Amino acid sequence: MAAFAFELGVLKRVRRAGWWHVGVRDPESVAEHTMRVAQLAALIAAQEGADPARSAYLALWHDSQETRIGDIPHSARPYMSSRPSNEAITKDQVAALPEESAATVQDAVAEYEAQVSASARCARDADKLECLIQAIEYLASGYRGAQGWIDSSRKALTTVTAQRIADAALTTSPLAWRGR
Repeated sequence: MAAFAFELGVLKRVRRAGWWHVGVRDPESVAEHTMRVAQLAALIAAQEGADPARSAYLALWHDSQETRIGDIPHSARPYMSSRPSNEAITKDQVAALPEESAATVQDAVAEYEAQVSASARCARDADKLECLIQAIEYLASGYRGAQGWIDSSRKALTTVTAQRIADAALTTSPLAWRGR
């Protein structure tokens, strides 16, 4: 487990590569992204009648494979036909863990990828919503090219709660929370 903990630490150093396309020199790390995704997943799930803890747990593991493959921008994915599935990468990652620990991680990744549970749908929407919110923050900082991420993320949302949060975020200053 200690070795896996060191591997997970790589997520603090892996940068979200797509933002380089719009000129962001030091985008957030995968770990920073994952933190807000997990928080949003719990909030969305609470409103959608899903399990907030389960949704947050699924969100925690949704990008863990990027310790092995990095953050691959969507523009590169058409060229990655032989890319292994997230489930296959996870299986390799947890191979040395005790059986119970390995199973809980593999089950979480499989559930997230299958998108058959309400918790998984809330976690996926949280991922898209976090990207939208990050894009709004970058847009407010002058990165005009971030609009494409806003548009594609908004279109990908499936839950009513995530759609409502996105619509509110589009009309709210990223600094609005400071006035409270």
